[in-house]
Amino acid sequence: MAIKAIYKKYFQKSKIFIYPLLDIKRGTFIIPNETYVNLNDTHSYKDMKLICLYEMSDTKNMNLNKEKLLKHNRLVEHIELDNDSNLFIFDFSDLTDDWKKFIDGKYSKLDEKLKRKILNYFDKHSGNYAYVKSYLYPEDFFNDYAILLNVDNEMLETVGELCDKPDLEKETLTILINNITELKVLK
Repeated sequence: MAIKAIYKKYFQKSKIFIYPLLDIKRGTFIIPNETYVNLNDTHSYKDMKLICLYEMSDTKNMNLNKEKLLKHNRLVEHIELDNDSNLFIFDFSDLTDDWKKFIDGKYSKLDEKLKRKILNYFDKHSGNYAYVKSYLYPEDFFNDYAILLNVDNEMLETVGELCDKPDLEKETLTILINNITELKVLK
């Protein structure tokens, strides 16, 4: 599928490039409403944690999904915010080099195995798949983007990436958490 337009709106980079690395298959259970790499003053992107906000209003589904998430091998914290909202915090400190590449917006430089995981998360027939593929393998899409942007291929090759780096302000969840000292640390 060819890229026919430039995606201009900001999207959570952590949801596109990090969440798929949890190996949670699409459709298996609910996806987070949003993902972040910073949480208030308690977690910074430097901690290499993915913060997933789930708002689960269906009690049966919520309990089923919560049970699955609580068993995830990357899970380090679970915070119940209210009746319908939960934070699940996953650790990626074993992927230090790739985490830095993600923060620096060097998506094409991610480990090949991780790039395949990310790409396999998306439906091959969706528009998102084409965009994500272009971000992970920009060399295959320089010509498409050069035409859309009305620039020379060489300029894009010099830049090297076709997607901007994460906006750390937008990748920050600022939320009031009561009894912050009572956070449930799982591991």
